[in-house]
Formats: sequence, C-alpha cells, structure tokens
Amino acid sequence: MGPLIGLIWPRSALRAAATSIGFGNVFPYMGFATQSACADYEACEVADAQMNVASMTSASELRSGKTHRDENFPVASWIIHPRHRALILAFYNFVRTADDIADHPTLREHDKLDYLDLLEAELLGQGDSQPEAVNLRHALAERSMPPRHALDVLTAFRMDVTKLRYENWDELIHYCRYSAMPVGRFMLDVHGESASTWAASDALCAGLQINNHLQDCGKDYRDLNRVYLPRDELAAHGASVEELGKQRASAPLLQCLHSLAARTGHLLNESKSLSAEVKDFRLGLEISVIQTFADKIVRLLKLRDPLSQTVHLGPIELLAYSVTGVASEIARRAVGRRPVSNTAAGA
Repeated sequence: MGPLIGLIWPRSALRAAATSIGFGNVFPYMGFATQSACADYEACEVADAQMNVASMTSASELRSGKTHRDENFPVASWIIHPRHRALILAFYNFVRTADDIADHPTLREHDKLDYLDLLEAELLGQGDSQPEAVNLRHALAERSMPPRHALDVLTAFRMDVTKLRYENWDELIHYCRYSAMPVGRFMLDVHGESASTWAASDALCAGLQINNHLQDCGKDYRDLNRVYLPRDELAAHGASVEELGKQRASAPLLQCLHSLAARTGHLLNESKSLSAEVKDFRLGLEISVIQTFADKIVRLLKLRDPLSQTVHLGPIELLAYSVTGVASEIARRAVGRRPVSNTAAGA
C-alpha cells in the first residue's frame, strides 16, 4: 500500500496528511511557610516543595519543545471525537511536561523531584502557577473525572529520576504499570468504556512502552545513563550495559534485543482484542491504528539493530499504516467479528 500511495500523492502532501492526523517525526513567588506553621506532614512537604522552586524556572520553560505532533503514536488525532480532544491534549501536555523534567539534561535530581511534586500539588488544587497542571485540573473537573491516571504517571517519572537500572522483566512491567498503562486507562475512561477493557489496554500500552525502550536504548544510555533492558536478560545473553554506547550492537547484545522484542510481541498479541472490546467507534479505529503501528515496529525490532538501523516509522509509513488500521477495524465491525479472549498484562 505504501508504494501505491506514494504514486498517487506527492511526498509533501503525504507529510502534511501525516501531520494532520497527529504524527510528526507527545515561578512566580509563592510565599514561604516554616515547618512550625505546617498543620501536618503532607502540608509541610508541599510547603517545602514550593520553597525549593520559588526561585526556579517554571515547569513550562523546561519543556523540550516536543509536542503531540512529534510523537510516534497518535495523540488526539482527527479520528477522536472533537469533544474529547481538549481533555486529551491537556493530559498530554501535563504528561509531556513531567516527562521532559524527568529527562532534563542539566537539572539536579532533587530539583526534578521538586518540580514533579509541584505539578502534583497543583494538579490537586494546591496552587495555580503551573499552567499544565491547572489546565488538566480544570479539564478533569469539567468531566467530573479524578486525577488518578495523571498521578500514576508522575510515579513513573519519579522512578525515571531515581532508578537507572531494571533487574528483570517483572520490574520493567511494574514500571510500565505507571508509565504507560495509565495513559490507556485514561483514554478508556474519557470515552466511558468499561474497566473490563483495561487488561487488553494494559498489554498494548506496555508493548508500546517497551518498543520505545528498545528503539531508544542507545540514546537513553548515552544521554541519561538510563537502561530499561533487564539486567538478567543482558547477562543471560552474555551482553553488558556498556555495549549500548557503541555504534553497532554486538552479537550477544543483538540477541538480547531480539529476544526482548519477541517477548514484547507476545504482549501485543494479548492486546489485539482491544479495538473490538471498546464500544466507541472512533476509539476503536484509533486503537486499531495504534495496534498496527506497534505490530510493525516490533517486527522491525525482531530483525534490526536499533543502534545502527532505522526502527522508527516515517511519515509515509505512518499514513499507510493508519489507512490499514482504519480499514481493518471498519471491516471487522461491519462483519461483526467478536474479540478473542486474552490474558492480562499485569497491573
């Protein structure tokens, strides 16, 4: 389908279309409070965080510049009903800001944690100085939704600041429980879907997250000294963490990466019923597109070296697989195929 689309549309039009569906290459003085003035321990923690960041830059100014159009997955694309997009973008901007803080190249660890604490406090209504937190708080209030999923994601970003290595697959899935699964659960809640859909959603979101870890394993190690590849998997294949800093993966490291990709493929198999499980037609289309992307990426990761070869989808591929995902879900719903049962990814 990709070559055929390229013959029909010029490359510039394809890039514009890809961008249009959400794809691209996702403090003022606050006063001081003393320990004795705090009514309880939690209030003291909030006051301490406010004091620490009072003379610092606002969280917004620490953004990397990345937006929802720069993600390799759709964010509030045209497929989603317009009534949901403002809330989804508010959630995305909050999460993106927190992510950029956790990955900031020059901030000290305790400063990162202070900023994350401040975002949480203002999301919960304790201040109005951080636009991303305030906007999400108001957007959630308009829909009478709790901030639970955003709070869960903040837990993952605190882990990113303080935890640089993962011992085994279970630890990695535990990280995904907070970094990725809440995003899918949030989307399902926005659309009023049943919590019974969470198991398949968790599998899809964990698969997407680990795909991303494998794609960026070299960059994460070089730039942040952060390694998501489980230590026991590296050891089992005779590979070392330091090899991630090379231009090309050694044979043992490549075997480890391919093994992890295969394991991620099993997660993605568990999520294939999700588009059929949701009731909202547009959300089903969006999920089908995302599943199509994830399946293609994991196939690349099973065969290629992410240190030296391309394992990301380009704009033309994104558009082509979007069409494929939408078409397959429309066809599935037209014939009324029922979803298959599958196992939860863990929560």
